[in-house]
Amino acid sequence: MITRTVVYDTGMLVALLRENPTARLLHHGLRAAPHRPVLIGPVLAQAWRPDPKTVHAFSQYLKDCTVPQTRESTPPIRGAANIPAGCVACARTFTLDSYKRAGAMLADAKLPPKKRPDVIDALVVITAALHAPAQILTSDPDDLTAYTATLDRADILVEPI
Repeated sequence: MITRTVVYDTGMLVALLRENPTARLLHHGLRAAPHRPVLIGPVLAQAWRPDPKTVHAFSQYLKDCTVPQTRESTPPIRGAANIPAGCVACARTFTLDSYKRAGAMLADAKLPPKKRPDVIDALVVITAALHAPAQILTSDPDDLTAYTATLDRADILVEPI
């Protein structure tokens, strides 16, 4: 059995905030995984709202996730707080090439009709590729699958919630 690092997109966060039973079950099941779910900063920014209900709900879920390249984030690997890197992919920051790759993905992806290119979705896929083997939990599986298809040999599963 392959252990995959899980990456959340904005749809997964929204599902958690709306108390979607499937999303909650998946999230709570990941508490036993060695690597915490990955939540990139742009996804958090896209879903964050400063109202008290949202802040409270996020406080419950953020402690179970890691937000790469942030000082306040929970370490990515459970029980490895004293290991400096913890996870090499989480320690890496996006590079100029990462952003160029995201732009190329926007141009190359065969998105479903009436869908617009989304740079945050492309960055989610790049994050998953850096963590491969990985799994993306999303409410937009067709979009994320289209971006994943632009990468050669990416070991990424896209799972709808």
